[in-house]
Amino acid sequence: MQRRNAIGAIAALTMLAACDTAGGLRQSEGSPFAPSGRPADEDSVDGLIVGHRLMASGEYELALKAYYRAASEQGVNADVLSAIGSANLQLGRLNQAEQILRRATELDETFPPAWNNLGVVLMEQGSYGEASRVFRLAFALDSGQSAEIRENLRLALAKLENPAYAPPDEFRLVRRGPGYYRILETPENP
Repeated sequence: MQRRNAIGAIAALTMLAACDTAGGLRQSEGSPFAPSGRPADEDSVDGLIVGHRLMASGEYELALKAYYRAASEQGVNADVLSAIGSANLQLGRLNQAEQILRRATELDETFPPAWNNLGVVLMEQGSYGEASRVFRLAFALDSGQSAEIRENLRLALAKLENPAYAPPDEFRLVRRGPGYYRILETPENP
């Protein structure tokens, strides 16, 4: 009986020590295990910013993971979905990218980057008519301010007029903030 009480007391003290914010049970500096959780006193970098930087450096799979982290921290919104869709597009997952970008446009019908990036996916899939309509909408929502969207619209209209036309330029993904991502147009007859 005395032994059972001693074990119970040790267990209770251990649990209380784990709840103590001043120290409690924590990982020692020499521990081979990675720390768990997120430090409460440090600010972490926004997952979208990290993802955008990874996209710019060509690390699309890592960017996708950063965008998923942003979704878990910020919630699912048009900006996050547009970024996830763009990463999937860069990875060649056209159907996934299309579904995600369509969801982004449903969440925010006034978000030009999502419409533009959906247009890029549709161009890659050969849906030139719908792509040109989507680029026109993105161009209108952007008030013609984005050179990338304007160029994408021009290329889509040229491709719609003449399906054999192979644009000399490339279609551009756009995102909120500075810079853009490129999707290379692959020639049909190399």
